[in-house]
Amino acid sequence: MKPLITALLLGMAATGATTVFAQDYQRPGVPSLRDRVAAQDRLVKARLDTVVPKIMREVGVDMWVLVASEYNEDPVVKAMLPATWASARRRMVLIFFDRGPEKGVERLAIARYPVGDLFPSVWNPEQQPEQWARVAQVIAERNPKRIAVNISRDFALADGLATGEHRQLVTALGPMASRLESHDRLALGVLETRTPQDMDVYQGIMRVAHALIPEGLSEKVITPGVTTTQDVVWWYRERLADLRQDAWCQPSVTIQRANGPQGPLGIKPGTQTLPENNVIMPGDLLHVDFCAGMLGLKTDTQQLAYVLKPGETDAPAGLKAGMAAANKVQDALIASFRTGLTGNEVLMAAREKAIAAGTNPIIYTHSIGLHGHGAGPWIGSWENQNPISGRGDYRIYPDTAWSIELAALAKVPEWGGAEVRFPLEVDGFWNGSSFRWIDGRQTQLMLIPRAPK
Repeated sequence: MKPLITALLLGMAATGATTVFAQDYQRPGVPSLRDRVAAQDRLVKARLDTVVPKIMREVGVDMWVLVASEYNEDPVVKAMLPATWASARRRMVLIFFDRGPEKGVERLAIARYPVGDLFPSVWNPEQQPEQWARVAQVIAERNPKRIAVNISRDFALADGLATGEHRQLVTALGPMASRLESHDRLALGVLETRTPQDMDVYQGIMRVAHALIPEGLSEKVITPGVTTTQDVVWWYRERLADLRQDAWCQPSVTIQRANGPQGPLGIKPGTQTLPENNVIMPGDLLHVDFCAGMLGLKTDTQQLAYVLKPGETDAPAGLKAGMAAANKVQDALIASFRTGLTGNEVLMAAREKAIAAGTNPIIYTHSIGLHGHGAGPWIGSWENQNPISGRGDYRIYPDTAWSIELAALAKVPEWGGAEVRFPLEVDGFWNGSSFRWIDGRQTQLMLIPRAPK
């Protein structure tokens, strides 16, 4: 087992795994599932121990009740399950009760089974057959003043309490149901906050994606005039399966090509964005969108490559300038991050900076972490560069990870002055005062074939 994977899975990251990642990484290894499960469970426990109490106290609630039934789990509950649990078991009612800073937050499950070693069960169905009666009893014994539940107008990840379960909870609580309240920040904050333990391993997880993408966009996989985009897509899927990675979305590989008709993404005449399963040809600009993850943490990456024509040793200068323009848009966006700003405010500030830098930006950035399109604000959308009501009004918080997803539109002289889209996506971390890339970013077009070393 390589040092990277050993550090990642056996919890050694806290004692210097970042250095291990940087110095000793060669290629993704295939750790055992048993080791991987143990590592993921440690990450989950760290979030429950530290993040949940912090966000509950920030919001000002002393109890949080989450209800999940098998195959209809609240997304927050799903993210709290042991790694060996594919779903909730029957109906589970999870309760967090804040007993104060000294005693900490109590975790309970009103469920037939304990939830691993994370939530002990406090219900014996043989002694008390009615589960909702036991829920009401446990809550009444603790007598919380404010009880949070997950109901949201704007955020699916904070809207996990099903209507039927909500009705039964209200009925069971009787007069105490008046204490129920919902807070987007509670569910989103617990999901979006990255712990030090998360960030100790995130670079290694990110580097798996950064190793696989160039391999797929190379002469090892692509023979111009023969290989199709779907050939590359399924090569990626097979490699992800080989490495036991979480392919949380289907990869895509697309082509922009000079001198074609109008493309489906609104690119002006002079270039063509081809539909799926086209043969890759010399002179093509290739784009890959790649989703992978491990230990419950997701990565989301987009990169660009150029297929050299016979006799070429580099990409056309106009394509290289477009790539540089996309990097400038990235710079403008991360320079606009401020704790407490809304996603809409960051979007407007970033667009102003990017336009002042001479670029034509399209910004559609989202958070990342336990979900690919993670908890947190929207910073633009690809089809709308104006402020977004609701999802754009949520604020930026410290200790959050971001998929910096955007594009620059740039005219390419070598392609008849056509306006070409240069999309990039790379993951980073905002600590509250500064932003860093989790594992670097692409700043140059990859070339197919690679120049001999």
